Amino acid sequence: MDENRKKVIVNELLYWKKSRMLPDRYCDYLLALYTEGSQPKEIKKQVLYLANLIFLLLIPISALLIYFTELSIILQTAILILFIFACTFFVFYFSRKAKLMHIPIISAALIFLMGSVWLVSEIYPENQKVLYAVLVTNCVLWLFAGLKFKFQYLWISGTLGSFLIVISIFV
Repeated sequence: MDENRKKVIVNELLYWKKSRMLPDRYCDYLLALYTEGSQPKEIKKQVLYLANLIFLLLIPISALLIYFTELSIILQTAILILFIFACTFFVFYFSRKAKLMHIPIISAALIFLMGSVWLVSEIYPENQKVLYAVLVTNCVLWLFAGLKFKFQYLWISGTLGSFLIVISIFV
């Protein structure tokens, strides 16, 4: 078979597998058949699931770090920023290679919300205006991320959060 034709067929099979037009095992079989056993490397699902589990565990670890340790504010903030950067790095690095990036986005959003509210309450314990500003900033970031990545849950969370903040300010 012509190499150009094989390349077109392999690209179509990869597209079908990515868009789940055929079950994975059928696509794997056909890819192995047309590439003669040398199909392109893909990210292993087990590794992605393990990474998602780690990012899910970062949320309670962050809560424990903030509320139950005697570390300095600077060290706690640095560790939270490290967690957020790890989540965002995973999202941008693997966004083209895998579709399992929802958990790191959610983890980064919740850790950022928890850390920013905690930091504002530590630095400005009596100033509610700063707290409202931080909450609105979080909601705007969720709106932006929801529109950029086309994730409806982030867009709805940002909209609903902004709406509830406005209601709580005026009531």
